[in-house]
Amino acid sequence: MSTLSRDTSPEAERIQIELLRQMPSWRKMELINQLTLMWYDLALTGLRHRHPEVSDEELHRLLADRMLGSDLATQVYGPLRHEEK
Repeated sequence: MSTLSRDTSPEAERIQIELLRQMPSWRKMELINQLTLMWYDLALTGLRHRHPEVSDEELHRLLADRMLGSDLATQVYGPLRHEEK
């Protein structure tokens, strides 16, 4: 039997899925929120590494560009002050 992840044994995956099934909905939502915040922090860290010269406000605007697309981000937040290279 194959698994969803190449580095997880079928037995370990079976246990993981069973634990997720038994987990209350509020805890699943808490985990999703934690993963979302971690993704957000990682994305900002990557942008900060690529654009060390811009302000925190502009980093958030660059992230909005990636999340929403540049057209919608410009409509919502206005144009970028920093031109990407």
